[in-house]
Amino acid sequence: SIRFYSSILPNLYNYILAQSKRFSTEALNRHAASLRMRGRPKVVLARNYEEAMALYERYSDNVLGVISDVRFPIHGVKDSEAGLKLMREIRKTDPYLPLILESSESENRAKAEAEGFRFVDKNSKKMSLDLHKMLEEHLGFGDFIFRDPKTKAEIMRIHSLKELQDNIFKIPDDSMLYHISRNHMSRWLSARAIFPVSMFLKTVTWERLKDITAHREIIFDAIVQYRHMKNIGVVAVFDRMKFDAYSHFARIGDGSLGGKGRGLAFLDNIIKTHPEFNSLEGATVQIPRTVVLCTDVFDQFMEQNNLYQIALSDASDDDILRHFLRAQLPDSLIADFFTFFEAVKSPIAIRSSSLLEDAHYQPFAGIYSTYMIPYLDDKYAMLEMLACAIKGVYASVYYRDSKAYMTATSNVIDQEKMAVILQEVVGKQFDGRYYPNISGVLRSLNYYPIGDERAEDGIASLALGLGKYIVDGGQTLRVSPYHPHQVLQTSELETALRETQTRFYALDTQHVGNDFKVDDGFNILNLKVKEAERDNSLNFIASTYDPYDQVIRDGLYEGGRKVISFAGVLQQGVFPLPELLQMSMRFGAEAMRRPVEIEFACNLNADRTGSLYLLQIRPIVDQKQMLDEDLAAIPDDRCLLRSHNSLGHGVTEDVTDVVYV
Repeated sequence: SIRFYSSILPNLYNYILAQSKRFSTEALNRHAASLRMRGRPKVVLARNYEEAMALYERYSDNVLGVISDVRFPIHGVKDSEAGLKLMREIRKTDPYLPLILESSESENRAKAEAEGFRFVDKNSKKMSLDLHKMLEEHLGFGDFIFRDPKTKAEIMRIHSLKELQDNIFKIPDDSMLYHISRNHMSRWLSARAIFPVSMFLKTVTWERLKDITAHREIIFDAIVQYRHMKNIGVVAVFDRMKFDAYSHFARIGDGSLGGKGRGLAFLDNIIKTHPEFNSLEGATVQIPRTVVLCTDVFDQFMEQNNLYQIALSDASDDDILRHFLRAQLPDSLIADFFTFFEAVKSPIAIRSSSLLEDAHYQPFAGIYSTYMIPYLDDKYAMLEMLACAIKGVYASVYYRDSKAYMTATSNVIDQEKMAVILQEVVGKQFDGRYYPNISGVLRSLNYYPIGDERAEDGIASLALGLGKYIVDGGQTLRVSPYHPHQVLQTSELETALRETQTRFYALDTQHVGNDFKVDDGFNILNLKVKEAERDNSLNFIASTYDPYDQVIRDGLYEGGRKVISFAGVLQQGVFPLPELLQMSMRFGAEAMRRPVEIEFACNLNADRTGSLYLLQIRPIVDQKQMLDEDLAAIPDDRCLLRSHNSLGHGVTEDVTDVVYV
């Protein structure tokens, strides 16, 4: 009757809305939450048997359950058992779909329960509560409750997808079998709007697999893949309950992410929109796990500790740093930092990401500090170092050089705000030190093309160890990703010995304590390449100089000086670095609509697999001097001197005589 379903529908709807609010809290940010809310279950209403069957057939793949009265019309005639007939018909096609009968005639209870349908009595004072309970228990609303199949006692209660992922291997076999053979897992996920996993698990039935362990692994892998897919390219709001090893990029605070932070989020999105990155065998491309402390944390820190006075004064850098290190970060961050340590389990880089950094027209690069701290099992010691590093980055906004740079670029220092990026350091742990096999800077515009290279083929500078070595002007290997076989520096023996890397940087993992200095490289080791040979980290990236035969052989051999030539990666195709760099350059420049500079690091494994991590992207400011004259059009007989290859802007120090024509 209209009167009856007018009373029950609002009740049902309130319940569904409460459910969708509850599961939307699992989303990574507000945008994702409002999308999840749209995935809430819908209620469709049928007024007779034919309508009900038509609706069921139309939505049969997605029905969570059916609630039906007993007496309603079939072919226009009222039938006192219509509800039972409808349910028998549905039961033929789907043996496990939850079916609920409601009736005011108590004798229908026995009929319904005899055929395995649930029953709700309309005369009951607590009818709406009974219905809620049924929905929660059988339609996948509320928490997922694992039960003992014999006693129906509760074994475990799961509130969220991450909890299911964490506990899937702890549930007893018989309980697991009971739930998967009745399709409960898929229904619960569907009610929470996690449709890709739900649809996938619906097809993996117990009949097809008959193996509990395999089932657990399939469910676990499906959840991990789904979370990975949801995490990439999204700036999530940091939440201790959700951040773990499978999380990707999160923010603490509501302010701006700053220039580097935006660049990272941008890179993450480029990787997401171009699956080609991860299509090459043995190679993965991603950004390191990252948490950004937004600019509002900086504002709060500066105001609560009353630091503006010392910061804007003419005090020395050491003084400013000392004051900042004494200040206090908000206590609310402690638990978040612990969660982050637990998830990354590796050294952490603390990088500046200010509002003005990497801006399109005046990129500030290398002005502020970047600290690195080792990973320690003692969480509190690590916390102390992290806090010092964050304060050190904050202090670097007000150092002398920064102030001078601000004045030179006519920016106002009061407008500068600092976000801080906490990021796992790419690399591997060796004896007391930590560094990656390859770091590099890639530019999509090459000002000095040689031979048949073109300016737009780009250029990469590669080095062993931490990328700080490149920024500090160390000797790197320059190569165009489109011409990996042409490396000028290794083309001749003398050049190769003279112009390749002899030292590299690594993080000193033994250096623990809060003795932070203005120089952010205070705990970075400057080592000889020989040391890397001891660490066995030169596989595929070094060649050996044979002094007897006066040749350089690709690969590692006993004795002889090791030359960092990256031959295995560039010329022998051990790892598809040139192809990945080509893609990074192409997609990055396309997305930014201008030439870009990308920082990256790479870990290579002994089995020829590896991971490329993109660390930063910024626009290259390309200042083109306007030249109206077309010099090539001047005929030869009017020229005294003509060169088709000339040196661009650079420094040549061994010129002693100049002939002026």
